[in-house]
Amino acid sequence: MDDDDATPELDGFSRVLPLPYRVALIIVMGIWAWGLNLHYLALIKIDVPSLIRYPGRASPHHPPHHLSCYRIATFLSIPLGLSLLLFWILTNGDPEAIAGWEIIPNLYLLVLVIGFIAPLPFVSRNGRSRTLATLKRISIGGIAEAQDGKFGDVLLADALTSYAKVLGDLFISLCMFFSSKHSSTGPPNRNCGGPFWVPFVIAVPYLIRLRQCLTEYFRIQRANQRTGQINPSTGWGGVHLANALKYSTAFPVVILSALQRSPEPSKLGMSETTLFRVWLAAVFVNSAYSFYWDVQRDWDLSLFSSKKEREDPEHPWGLRRHRWFHAKEFYYAAIAVDAVLRCTWSFKLSPHLDHFNDLEGGIFLMEAMEVLRRWIWIFFRVECEWVRNHRGPAPDDILLGDVLTPKYDDDD
Repeated sequence: MDDDDATPELDGFSRVLPLPYRVALIIVMGIWAWGLNLHYLALIKIDVPSLIRYPGRASPHHPPHHLSCYRIATFLSIPLGLSLLLFWILTNGDPEAIAGWEIIPNLYLLVLVIGFIAPLPFVSRNGRSRTLATLKRISIGGIAEAQDGKFGDVLLADALTSYAKVLGDLFISLCMFFSSKHSSTGPPNRNCGGPFWVPFVIAVPYLIRLRQCLTEYFRIQRANQRTGQINPSTGWGGVHLANALKYSTAFPVVILSALQRSPEPSKLGMSETTLFRVWLAAVFVNSAYSFYWDVQRDWDLSLFSSKKEREDPEHPWGLRRHRWFHAKEFYYAAIAVDAVLRCTWSFKLSPHLDHFNDLEGGIFLMEAMEVLRRWIWIFFRVECEWVRNHRGPAPDDILLGDVLTPKYDDDD
């Protein structure tokens, strides 16, 4: 039976948090998380705005960047809470009322869009323009030069990959809202718009990062051709090709997931069991490669280096000599969390899991956990970039206790 003709029962979780609210909640959570990133990193004297070439504050009387982020998050959180409260009062868990009042969560999505693009009194005009320009540039896979904020483009584009499934859910929600057959607050119709569009939307963030990596590779190639020799600081660009390959490993996961949702998987010349095993292998490759890259390349840790580097007495096992965070346990905890959540997120890329209504709560939890993983990843990715650019003596203690004291020295 076609999904358009089926009318599955609305699950209990969707009665409390319909799909549009889940999308909005994950996005707002991400904004709060970024504010916490900026706040903590500022406390330990890591200047994130300078790393991403973000406009500085013209006066010390202007609020710090993290405070502006908190204000935006608050501006978006208060109407979200009020909208949810009104929706719960009007619907009281009744499926027909939930479908009938779908306009309420979709009005909030409109508020969310306005909050990003409208000039707000507590957000600097230059900062808003810079953010929108960055979004416009990376939306087609563009990437700035290093002196113009390349690191910021990479951070934002990488964050979008963590929101790949959320973007897919946003597309589904809007598709159902404008459909005459479905309500956006009803059971999610994962085939809304046809079997192609949801997997494509999920794949777009990876296409963006893939193009960025290839752009960096060709930049290096052109620079080496102009000078007639390989620049020792950039090499021949092989690392960017390897990074592009990492992002390309997400495509088999998404494609094979979509094929498993096909009503006739046998037309591919393989059984459902074989197709599932191939998909599982693709998930393993994507998870393992991504985890390796996080630890070895994005965080510059020596866990996967040679035994000599990994056991270098100048630093704790598997880490590196120059570190900004004082406690080595921070790094080990981040590695463990990243390993676990990388695996679960690769599974979450699978649209074919979504048609089980009783998984809606679990799906939302995994999307929230991916926001947590990305939040942790940003701390160590920014710390690594800061260390790369500021090797040398540690700054003065900032009197916030041992946990917040930057440290380059070796641990005992």
